[in-house]
Amino acid sequence: MAREGFALFDTTIGQCGIAWSGAGIVGVQLPEASEGATRARLLRRFPEALATPPPPDVQRAVDDITGLLRGEARDLSVIVLDMERVSPFHRRVYEAARAIPAGATLSYGDVATRLGVPGAARAVGQALGRNPFAIVVPCHRVLAAGGKTGGFSANGGITTKLRMLAIEGAQAQPGLFDNDGALGFDPRVAVEHLRAADDVLARLIDAVGPFRLQLKRTSSTFAMLAEAIVYQQLTGKAAATIFARVCALFPRAHQGPTAERILRVSDERLRSAGLSRAKVLALRDLARRARSGELPSLAELQRMEDETIVERLIRVRGIGRWTVGMLLIFRLGRPDVLPADDYGIRKGFAAAFKRRELPTRQQVERRGARWQPYRTVASWYLWRAAERASLRARRRDAARSPASAPRPRSGRSRARRGG
Repeated sequence: MAREGFALFDTTIGQCGIAWSGAGIVGVQLPEASEGATRARLLRRFPEALATPPPPDVQRAVDDITGLLRGEARDLSVIVLDMERVSPFHRRVYEAARAIPAGATLSYGDVATRLGVPGAARAVGQALGRNPFAIVVPCHRVLAAGGKTGGFSANGGITTKLRMLAIEGAQAQPGLFDNDGALGFDPRVAVEHLRAADDVLARLIDAVGPFRLQLKRTSSTFAMLAEAIVYQQLTGKAAATIFARVCALFPRAHQGPTAERILRVSDERLRSAGLSRAKVLALRDLARRARSGELPSLAELQRMEDETIVERLIRVRGIGRWTVGMLLIFRLGRPDVLPADDYGIRKGFAAAFKRRELPTRQQVERRGARWQPYRTVASWYLWRAAERASLRARRRDAARSPASAPRPRSGRSRARRGG
């Protein structure tokens, strides 16, 4: 057998390691707490391996692994593995796990059933717990019964497992992502990903504190878009007042105006509530599309890709990409939205990265590439950075204001003090 070699390589989840022989890959090491720890763990597993540049076939495997962990579509099933040291049963388990596509999951029991031994779920779990080919044999895609995460022996444990699943686009299941069910991702995993991906964002997260995005519920796609139209280009307080007046035009509509009611009411009554002519036209276009069935339902939106939602909704008069981006974040809880043109995002970016000038959209997007697939969470923290910057500016202005300077004492006061 040819002498084994090993190399370390960077990925979005940290520095991984890979070892190989003349017959194929003998092991993949997930990140430990430091580069030194990763190297030491790999050498404990393969003490005869020498640090050397990977041969072409191993380099292709490294490229595919790093691409997969960036969220790209990569087929790792073609990577050749050297299973000389693996028992026959473990080899069957690993081959079954390699057949699970990215974005999908199976339970230990499912894998056992596929192997023809339905009572061997525990043995499957033990085999995957000893998996020497992490990522290439995707043991992170195998869960415990009921969609629970099960164990994971890599550094970071279940957090690392959830992070890898989220990067691959695995759908949230009851018990998999431990939140209140409102968001389609685990906020803790997202925050840890951002900490590891960007030191500046990590400092901002420390300064701001926990991620607390709260989704706003809605009764229908029409109601969601109607409120968005009313709120455009207004302060929150002014928009809320006008929207309340619009709702008051339909006192029996407990969940706000419907498409039919908007089409029946006159322009004059809508304008009397405080709506501009442009917003009246936008609401009527929205109502016509809702009545004709052009608007996707909330259930349909949940199944659609972000860009498809944008393409469908910007057909409505008065609805642009920015508005849809806000809906994706605050109504649908999508994890990877970065409204790079938003003034608050750009202001927060300038504050966080200590820039005197506001960045361009392209600059925000370039930096934001490292935040994928959790750019929504990064956006939330940038908005908080903008708020903090505004508060500091107001405090500085107040400190410099003449009204805050000590007032000179009147002559009468000085005379009294000196008398």
